[in-house]
Amino acid sequence: MLALRKKIFGIFRDEEGATAVEYGVLIALIIAAVVIIIATLGQQIKGGFDKVSNELTNQGITASSSSSSSSTGG
Repeated sequence: MLALRKKIFGIFRDEEGATAVEYGVLIALIIAAVVIIIATLGQQIKGGFDKVSNELTNQGITASSSSSSSSTGG
């Protein structure tokens, strides 16, 4: 009976595998932080491009109106 008790308490004191779990949690937190940062920056970058696009549209500049470039061939 005493041996069984020592085995059970030994299981709870055993720290094998704890490092792998800690690394897994750490990696999950890092991935979550990266996803949040990318999502936030993506929205800000999209907003910047939308602003530039609107400014160019308001000035009457479009991609199709700048197609009158001269080509010399080569």
